[in-house]
Amino acid sequence: MRDPRTTRFIVVPFRKGSGGDLLPVEVRPAGTSVGAVRVAHSMRERHAGVAAYEVLFDPETGAMESPKVLFQHGRIPVLDEYAAA
Repeated sequence: MRDPRTTRFIVVPFRKGSGGDLLPVEVRPAGTSVGAVRVAHSMRERHAGVAAYEVLFDPETGAMESPKVLFQHGRIPVLDEYAAA
């Protein structure tokens, strides 16, 4: 049986919440790893932190797994905090 997961590239900027917690602002898709890094780099000054990730995406469940950081700037949370989001 074929694995339905595909590789996707996403950019997640973070803002400081009350109490200093980091909260994701949005999840922005990118077409390539270079594109994800470029978008994240352009967002770096407007957010507390931003990261570009390569993830395995399961279209049947919408789950994103095995995140790999391609670029990060500023503060970003530990990956496990948002792995199920």
